[in-house]
Amino acid sequence: MFHLNFLVLILRPVFPHPIQILVRQNGTVSSSLCFGDLPFYTRLLYRLLYRRADRILCQSNAMASDLIRNTGVQPSLVCVLPNPVDIDQIRSSVRQGESLWAGPGPHLLAVGRLAREKGFDLLLQAMAALRLHLPTADLVIAGSGPEEAQLKQQSRVLGLESSVHFAGHIPHPSDYFPGATAFVLSSRHEGLPNALLEAASAGLPIISMPASHGLTDLIVDQPGVWLTSEISAESLAAAILQTLQQLGPDERFDHRFLEPFKLESAIAGYEDLIDSALRTKVTHGLHESHDISSIST
Repeated sequence: MFHLNFLVLILRPVFPHPIQILVRQNGTVSSSLCFGDLPFYTRLLYRLLYRRADRILCQSNAMASDLIRNTGVQPSLVCVLPNPVDIDQIRSSVRQGESLWAGPGPHLLAVGRLAREKGFDLLLQAMAALRLHLPTADLVIAGSGPEEAQLKQQSRVLGLESSVHFAGHIPHPSDYFPGATAFVLSSRHEGLPNALLEAASAGLPIISMPASHGLTDLIVDQPGVWLTSEISAESLAAAILQTLQQLGPDERFDHRFLEPFKLESAIAGYEDLIDSALRTKVTHGLHESHDISSIST
């Protein structure tokens, strides 16, 4: 996402003057710089270009603080808005859907790009350890990415061919929510992943690594959420085993931490931000309506 933000902000001098640019930051800057295998000049581009934006949208207070600290932008440019999640639609889809799972389970689901930051290599190691205690446990990993061949090879080496299914990119990961025992987030670092929010919308038990301060602040001590003590395969295996031992059959949770992400309230936040931007232009003497370019997913 930040590549698109960089491009639009580079082009800003050629845009008509009234246009405002609102960029959305969808990851934690410090983590991306440390783990993203990015060019050495990426930090410099953040510092030079993000100050050109009229507003920068972050998904959590922790992400916003991290961005200010690492880019030097003025705090007044940064606002926190949660991602809209269509919770009602997801719940309706799950109620009407049929289970795609086979076998006795327990059935674990993970969703994300097959890249190092998502930690699927750690999840496969944890799965191998889990199978020593629960031989019928299985796992679906939905997603595609540069580490697909490497992860499949690791799965074969660990003897997980019969228990781990790589589903590839699927348009609606929620198809796997019915019948799933739990959702697992194995990421080494994350902003605030929509995959977790969507799984929580379906009421799935959540097992998560402490992938960012924003994520941890949101889910720590929440009913139906098991947070690992550290980012490691051993800690993840222990958390998965503990979760499965504590869960009742097909147990689901309300996950009240989703309240700010409900479609109506989250979209209202975006509308208020755009209205505020328009009023700012009127205050500066532009009494006609103008376009606002909003860089978002």
